Amino acid sequence: MKTIWTLLLTLAVVLSSYAGDGYKVGDKARSFTLKNVDGKMLSLEAAAGAKGAIVVFTCNHCPFSKLYEDRILALQAQYGPKGYPVIAINPNDPKKQPEDAYPEMQVRAKEKGFTFPYLWDETQQIAKAYGAARTPHVYVLTRQGDGFAVSYIGAIDDNANEPSGVKTKYVEQAIGNLLAGKPAEPASTKAIGCTIKWREI
Repeated sequence: MKTIWTLLLTLAVVLSSYAGDGYKVGDKARSFTLKNVDGKMLSLEAAAGAKGAIVVFTCNHCPFSKLYEDRILALQAQYGPKGYPVIAINPNDPKKQPEDAYPEMQVRAKEKGFTFPYLWDETQQIAKAYGAARTPHVYVLTRQGDGFAVSYIGAIDDNANEPSGVKTKYVEQAIGNLLAGKPAEPASTKAIGCTIKWREI
């Protein structure tokens, strides 16, 4: 019994080292500078719009990420011009998932015609800081002073499999409230998708 508890405790410590508790709504978001698929380094400040950003942790291989690609493109088309552009970030370890390697990100971005930055979180430090756990996992950021505050965390909508079956578009609803000068509603939902592929310690 002692051995089992020791193993469970060790597992808990290892898992906790992968991703911290991350942000809660209202927290100040950490800035970042990451490599875009065009080969250039891009910062949060440069990529965000006048009002904020829709930061989406996503990847190439995950079926959920693929199901949401067109909807992420639609978010960029709808809200980029309104001051909330999409910033996509791939946090996965390519050793665990080769399809998510940087060269494959470039291929995927070109194939799908991404109209937003697709950044590589090579060290996984940004995903850990934000508390991202799945792909896709969304953080709507709003400009606050010289930085950004987290206004919404969670899923894009309530139906990954069928776009036509979506009843609640969480991100759209949240940003609609923000644009109206109100708090995001809902403020948070449960992200549904593949678990982030963390590096081995």
